[in-house]
Amino acid sequence: MASGVECVFCAIVAGDVPADVVLDEPDVVAFLDRRPVFKGHVLLVPRAHVVTLPDLPAELRDPFLGAAQRLATAVVDGLGAQGSFVAMNNVVSQSVAHLHVHVVPRTKGDGLRGFFWPRTTYADGEAAEYAARLRAVL
Repeated sequence: MASGVECVFCAIVAGDVPADVVLDEPDVVAFLDRRPVFKGHVLLVPRAHVVTLPDLPAELRDPFLGAAQRLATAVVDGLGAQGSFVAMNNVVSQSVAHLHVHVVPRTKGDGLRGFFWPRTTYADGEAAEYAARLRAVL
């Protein structure tokens, strides 16, 4: 794991940068995104400076995912959302190089349409090839 000395999320975790914290636990911290997709958009981070999901130590998986589950429920129960959009980027489109999950409250008709990228299709037999390549490394 790299040092989080210049990491804004590490500074939030340390209390050096103000944030609207919604969850503060031994392994994770969650706070409101300063530029939310919708009000109540939360960012969940591990306290430890971890850059991507593949870097997350095994002992932090359950606390991290468990907190994400609770936040997805909280945006429904606490904010009246109908559901949530839960997402994370690894390297590409990761604006802060510290693992974080976005939990965004969603309501039907809120204007957010599907994913933020175009979709594609597989040519005949191509899906099976991709699946085989992934199975081989798993």
